[in-house]
Amino acid sequence: MQTIDGLETREQGALAVWSRRGYLVLLLVVVAAGLAGLLGVRTVTDSADEADWSMTFTHAGVARAGLDVPWRVTVRHPGGFGKELTLALTADYLDIYEEQGFRPEPAETTRDGDTLFLTFTAPLGDTFVLDFDAYIQPSAQRGRGGTLSVMDDGARVATVDFDTRLLP
Repeated sequence: MQTIDGLETREQGALAVWSRRGYLVLLLVVVAAGLAGLLGVRTVTDSADEADWSMTFTHAGVARAGLDVPWRVTVRHPGGFGKELTLALTADYLDIYEEQGFRPEPAETTRDGDTLFLTFTAPLGDTFVLDFDAYIQPSAQRGRGGTLSVMDDGARVATVDFDTRLLP
């Protein structure tokens, strides 16, 4: 004689069975997306050309908190840049990053409300490359967007609009 003899068992309802199956399928989809790399960093490259200025901005289009992300600006101008080069960036965009710094470091940074101006000593030649060593803050919940422009005699040229979405 077993201890469960005589106990009544309830038959599983169809809703409970299909709920478990649905949950398992959803779990399988999430695991498959993770294995396929769909939940990691997605790199986007935006570019603009205007008045002999060319800018390419490579950044994370989609990322998750705590991950290292690409962030590189390449500016080209035939004949060089003069004494300095200034980039204008939507300032609050950088709030989603834990930063290790810009390479090269700006000679000067100023902010006028919504815009951060990064001024660099102009390099020799007609190409300037800026890297931002950063990762998404572990506490970041929402992505940000903004605008990045090259400044030429106080005017914005070669402007790109961009977005970084964050996944949970």
